[in-house]
Amino acid sequence: MEDGVSNNNNNRNEEKKLGSWPPRTAENEIRMRKSTPAPFLMKTYRMVEDPATDDVISWNSDGTAFVVWQTAEFAKDVLPKLFKHSNFSSFVRQLNTYGFRKVRTTRWEFCNEKFQKGEKEKLCEIRRRKKWRNKRQHEVDEDQRSTSSNSSSSQYITLMDENKRLKKENGALSSELASMKNKCKGLFDLVATYENISKKEDEDVRPKLFGVRLEGERERKIKRGEEISETTTILLSQSCK
Repeated sequence: MEDGVSNNNNNRNEEKKLGSWPPRTAENEIRMRKSTPAPFLMKTYRMVEDPATDDVISWNSDGTAFVVWQTAEFAKDVLPKLFKHSNFSSFVRQLNTYGFRKVRTTRWEFCNEKFQKGEKEKLCEIRRRKKWRNKRQHEVDEDQRSTSSNSSSSQYITLMDENKRLKKENGALSSELASMKNKCKGLFDLVATYENISKKEDEDVRPKLFGVRLEGERERKIKRGEEISETTTILLSQSCK
């Protein structure tokens, strides 16, 4: 009996030894973390790869970077599905901590040499920058941002986009107005020139019949021109106010 109990204890000890292999040392845990991509990177890769949201976020033409085409829609509809917040500025800060950089000034395009289309296995090689690795304080995911802060950021982005659109429309209207003013000025100058020429024709050379001067073709043209000039001046003064 004692031999049987001793054998059972030995077997249990062996199982415990086998079950704890390899030993859970700090070095082994670090190695395991390095072989697994960060959740933020996996979620971001899923968003970029999803063809259903290509009009909002997608790869660039050669797959070396991704572009957020519509920031307002991205913050409102896409971010909350994976990150539980709608803070676009927070998302950009997270990208910065993983070494992403904005490569275009005209659009939100982000690049990391290890974050590319068709190379998902390289995500585990992307590391957070050291200055953001201050234990729990900087390991806490940006998903924990307050709802009020997220809402304010989303509204700010929407207002910025609307402001850009209005500025563009205002520029187009200003250009059109300047063009119309130039046309009006040209027409006024033309009318003034025609009137000056007409005034110089002060010599009346029409023939007389029984003491009454006859109206010739030239006089009819001058009279018609004066009528047209007067009508044009009235119309232009009304349309150019």
